[in-house]
Amino acid sequence: MSDPTGKNDAPAPEFGARQIVKLLIELGPLAVFFIVNARADIFSATAAFMVATLVALPTSWWLMRRLPVMPLVTAVFVLVFGGLTLYLADDQFIKLKPTIVNTLFGAILLGGLLFGRSLLSIVFGDVFRLTPEGWRRLTFRWGLFFLALAVLNEIVWRNFSTDMWVNFKVFGIAPLTMIFGMAQLGLLQRHEEKPDGAD
Repeated sequence: MSDPTGKNDAPAPEFGARQIVKLLIELGPLAVFFIVNARADIFSATAAFMVATLVALPTSWWLMRRLPVMPLVTAVFVLVFGGLTLYLADDQFIKLKPTIVNTLFGAILLGGLLFGRSLLSIVFGDVFRLTPEGWRRLTFRWGLFFLALAVLNEIVWRNFSTDMWVNFKVFGIAPLTMIFGMAQLGLLQRHEEKPDGAD
């Protein structure tokens, strides 16, 4: 028997499955990067990272019929900085990539707020329904978080070994991002936009 409230409709499991697939596609290249670095070196890992990223993009399109903006931008930087790393035989470029990407994301989000635009609503407006204040707060928090990741990446790669930096990139940035995202659930609930007539 179907639930008249609509809470048990089919789209809910589909959303969960799509999120899992999206997560696997985004983390797959990182896993390749870590494994190849452990078995070979940073340059081999960079080449494998670039190939895995090129495979992940069409896979994402094939499975979900869309290319998320942030992974697409990240892929461009992976190819550019990975190419510089291999061409110049200097691993500093691939280490700088997270700093530049996170700084770019943070600057875009916070810069958008200065012009009265909550840019996260454009990217995630089909996933979350928030009030304008909710989008502003969420965008501000993510903007600061991206800048914090950029600073943290600079501290790690400049003060620790390459292997330590790879471990941080794979086992540090991703878990920190997931924990931070989960910490925003309260904000999402408080600023959820209710349909007209809903309590």
